[in-house]
Amino acid sequence: MCGIVAVIGSREAAPLLLEGLRQLEYRGYDSAGLATVALSANGGAGRLTCQRAQGKLVNLTARVEEKGASGHCGIGHTRWATHGKPEVRNAHPHSDSSGLVAVVQNGIIENHRLLRESLEAEGVKFASETDTEVIPHLIARELIGLQAQVGVATGRMLLDAVQRVLPQLKGAYALAVVWAETPGALVVARKQAPLLIGLGEGEFLCASDTPALAGFTRTILPMEDGEVALLTPLGIELYDAQGERQQRSPSLLSGGDQVADKRHFRHFMLKEIHEQPETAQLWVERHLPADLSAEAPVALPFDDSFYCDLEGIQILACGTSRHAALVGAHLLEQFAGIPTNVFYASEFRYAPPPLAPHVLTIGVTQSGETADTLAALAMDAQRREAHGGLAFAPRQLGVTNRPESSLARQVSHILDIGAGIEVGVAATKTFLGQLLAFYALALAFAARRGSRSSAELIKLKEELRAVPNQLSSLVELHDQRSEILAHRFADTQDVIFLGRGINYPIALEGALKLKEISYIHAEGYPAGEMKHGPIALLDAHVPVVSIAMPGVVFEKVLSNAQEAKARDAKLIGVAPEGPDTALFDALLPVPEVSEWISPLLTVVPIQLLSYHIAAHRGLDVDQPRNLAKSVTVE
Repeated sequence: MCGIVAVIGSREAAPLLLEGLRQLEYRGYDSAGLATVALSANGGAGRLTCQRAQGKLVNLTARVEEKGASGHCGIGHTRWATHGKPEVRNAHPHSDSSGLVAVVQNGIIENHRLLRESLEAEGVKFASETDTEVIPHLIARELIGLQAQVGVATGRMLLDAVQRVLPQLKGAYALAVVWAETPGALVVARKQAPLLIGLGEGEFLCASDTPALAGFTRTILPMEDGEVALLTPLGIELYDAQGERQQRSPSLLSGGDQVADKRHFRHFMLKEIHEQPETAQLWVERHLPADLSAEAPVALPFDDSFYCDLEGIQILACGTSRHAALVGAHLLEQFAGIPTNVFYASEFRYAPPPLAPHVLTIGVTQSGETADTLAALAMDAQRREAHGGLAFAPRQLGVTNRPESSLARQVSHILDIGAGIEVGVAATKTFLGQLLAFYALALAFAARRGSRSSAELIKLKEELRAVPNQLSSLVELHDQRSEILAHRFADTQDVIFLGRGINYPIALEGALKLKEISYIHAEGYPAGEMKHGPIALLDAHVPVVSIAMPGVVFEKVLSNAQEAKARDAKLIGVAPEGPDTALFDALLPVPEVSEWISPLLTVVPIQLLSYHIAAHRGLDVDQPRNLAKSVTVE
């Protein structure tokens, strides 16, 4: 949610800021802005220029080209509205009353109302409805006092002012601050929201996510929670929350090229669906090399202590990641034999279950920055540490697509899904990557615990090795079939998705994808629950998508589908071709595979159907309204 870019160096800041913001567009936003500070003609105090625009980044670019924004120091922002409507007056950067201090911020300042009331009592006039605007006014007040004492404006003075203001702010934030009096200084800070510093040659670029840095540098310094930094063209001064100077070596961005490229595809989402066979193939090469034995059927970066004495697993996740976790829980319980529970991370934070010994907690977040998931993991660790004893010691694993994220710095073990950058807000290849991560865990735990025979482990392993080729065929087939079928949804307002067992989470994911990008109301249900209420919704205007894969619940799912057809609902099947599936009005065929691996295949036609319905409606598939790629606030 939202995006921050800030730069200081020897080049004009505005083009670098606009390019950085363009790389962060995928995060979701409804307005954008930038502020630059230029040196005055006599080399003294600078001139701050702020340009903001509602809507897409192209509007801000046009405004900058028309009005100008010069200077070698600047900050930029793409805003996802929380406090205040998506209007120009609420867009970042926000300034103080004098127009000398400008701030961009991600996160939420929870005590902004009290701060606002206090400032208004002092005569401060606010120009926006946002929580962020209190920050430049507070900083400006501190600067007035400091300047009265010292006289000469310096970057150190700006740092001191920010350090004095930060303890007054309650909530989560990442922010960047510039001051017209110091054109050669930039201050950045973070608390429970991501912020990274990219190191160039005589210049620095800060951003809230790595794609904004990839075209600038691969050398980064991720800021830790509570840190604040002063940046000048000469270097970085980094301080912790207590004001102690920090010394830390930078690191290199991991993974491949982080710059987004749509190639020949109409949308990033379609490109990313087509990249799923490659995602699966890379996973097979990394985790299922052919020379592994049945005793160790999967390669994972964990030692023996990770697996020993485990009595249960709890998984914390949100949105699509939670649907992957539900498939994972089915595998871990039914295949590996470990009691597993899945929790909404947002609910776990306020209603956690009683502590149990020898539990592994898994946090699933593609970005590694999901606020609720990070907070839930932190709370779980704190509770266990407070309880004491080896049996309750925190044992945590993060499943993410960003090994350099906050998640990786918070938990003891990381499983990188390695799906590459995903631009589309609606997750596709990262969902597949999360599923595959759970297949790896299920294989590893089943082998360690002896809950499956060698023959069963080898069989599942070989079935997984065949998935990349199956996915390749499915993507090509359903890209065409789903596009044809999408025309039938021109006037559809409601859709029901049904699944059972391991494919029930795929029904949930199908409903979520359709809602996210087409704005059609859709719900996913366990197929057996239709008779317990949802069947009342059915008529000729409510299509039903039923996932029916051969296995223990196959006949039951077909029977549930028949019940829907008897109420005049149009039936769309995600199932193998054959006489059993002739009841469907339209069939999105998938190969007849083991029920264990079926979610890896059944999700593809559902993704493509949702995509083509949204594209047929002429909607913004990659950046759906009101949504953000990573939810970094509660």
